[in-house]
Amino acid sequence: MLVALASDHGGFQLKEKIKQKLNQQGHDVKDFGTDNEESCDYPDYAYPAAVAVANNECERGIVCCGTGIGVSIVANKVDGVRCALAHDVYSAKMTREHNDSNMLALGARVIQEKLALEIIEVWMNTEFVGGRHTTRIDKIRQIEKMVKEDE
Repeated sequence: MLVALASDHGGFQLKEKIKQKLNQQGHDVKDFGTDNEESCDYPDYAYPAAVAVANNECERGIVCCGTGIGVSIVANKVDGVRCALAHDVYSAKMTREHNDSNMLALGARVIQEKLALEIIEVWMNTEFVGGRHTTRIDKIRQIEKMVKEDE
C-alpha cells in the first residue's frame, strides 16, 4: 500500500519512526515532509498529503503534529478525506470499520511512540465493514457535494 506521510516539526520524530515501521511491513511511503525539527507550519505538509489521498495517488495517509488536532483539521478540509484523530487502539479500529477513514492523525506530544505504532498497525490492518455504515459515508459525501455547490 502507498501511504502519504506528513508532519510538522512537533511530529517529525514520530513521522520518521512511522516511515521506518511502514517500510518494514512492506508498504511504500510518500513523505510530504517536513524533513527536520525546525519550526514550520503544519498546513504546508498536511494539505499536500491529504490531496494525494483524495486524488488516489496514495491509498491512505498518516499525519502528525504535536497534538494531531491541527493536521486533522487541515486534512478534513479536502473533499474525499476522512481523517480521524486517534490516540487509542479502539478508536483506530472503529474509525476504519465504521468511518472508512483514509487518513489518520496522531499527536506526537500526546502519545508515546510504542502506542502510536500499535495504533497504526491496527488502523492499517482493519477493513471497512460496510453495511449500515456505507449509508453514513454516502451522507458525508452528499454533505461535501452540498458545500461545493454553495461555493
